[in-house]
Amino acid sequence: MRGTYPNVTTAEIDTLASETAASMSTQHPDYTRLAARICATHTHKVTPDTFSEAAMILYDSGNGFLDKQLADLVERRGRDIDERIVHERDLDFSYFGFKTLERGYLLATEDKKIVERPQYMFMRVALGIHCCKADGIGSGEQMNVDKEEEDANLSAAFETYDMMSRGYFTHASPTLFHAGTIHPQLSSCFLVKMSEDSIDGIYNTLKRCAVISKSAGGIGLSVHNIRARGTYIKGTRGVSNGLVPMLRVYDVTSRYVDQGGGKRPGAFAVYIEPWHADIFDVLNLKKNHGKEEQRARDLFYGLWTPDLFMKRVQEDGIWSLMCPHQCPGLAECHGEEFNKLYEKYESEGRYVRQVRARELWGAVLDAQIETGT
Repeated sequence: MRGTYPNVTTAEIDTLASETAASMSTQHPDYTRLAARICATHTHKVTPDTFSEAAMILYDSGNGFLDKQLADLVERRGRDIDERIVHERDLDFSYFGFKTLERGYLLATEDKKIVERPQYMFMRVALGIHCCKADGIGSGEQMNVDKEEEDANLSAAFETYDMMSRGYFTHASPTLFHAGTIHPQLSSCFLVKMSEDSIDGIYNTLKRCAVISKSAGGIGLSVHNIRARGTYIKGTRGVSNGLVPMLRVYDVTSRYVDQGGGKRPGAFAVYIEPWHADIFDVLNLKKNHGKEEQRARDLFYGLWTPDLFMKRVQEDGIWSLMCPHQCPGLAECHGEEFNKLYEKYESEGRYVRQVRARELWGAVLDAQIETGT
């Protein structure tokens, strides 16, 4: 075989064979299945033969990554659990699917040695969902066990395992990462509001976003309650720098605090309403040209668009841009209540500036065309 050499290890031969088969998938799609099966059989060689063995290794390794409740359950019912594992189903993956699991989903020890097989992951997730109580997390205490309740929970867990193992459904990535572990954060998405328009509020919210991203959560963050550029700051007798410098800090944080310690990039989606005076600056943040200090390309952006704005676009009317500090309450209402408050501020002349609604709408479309988002 090309690529082999004296004293080559069987692990290296497996890797070479799987990569060679994967490279031939353009000749026939079955090669990708062959590549995946070579990977699966190699994983079976280097991982424990039973789920219970793998679970106890993970529980005993390092600081004990597995939930104590799950470890206790395995000690009591390990034989029942092991009998439910169908190892042959690991051969049903595609090459890309198997390598994705291997790269970020299968649990490993501190020295990066993979301990789980895909079937073990499915069982861990099922047991973590059905058999681990949230109020027992981190206590390190032995939970009181009701035999009838435990049997019912195991039955539900085995059904969940079987359905996931057969490919009928899967859980979201945070659940696959964390179910049955000492950090059972299972949710994919979190909606966060900037706590207040102040240094404390901005950085407290940044910390919340960092903690969520650390545990593999994606974040939707509303920022339209932060005062616009040029607005007077009473506490320092200066003026605000606006949204752009602040969002650049969040942009860097999304790269630094990725989801699950390098498993996938952080995902921060920033939402703003089109009446905010910094809206044009925000629309330019993801563009590939322009001054680098005016860009934050790793964030995602979205508009919460009131009907009144689209009505002004349709009528080719004037649209007023406002600062939430000078025009409070706009971010807290919608529908007719928003229309009345917005038009009240307009009539009082409390806007920062006015533009044609279609000019702003054109800027929105230009940003989408240039960036694809």
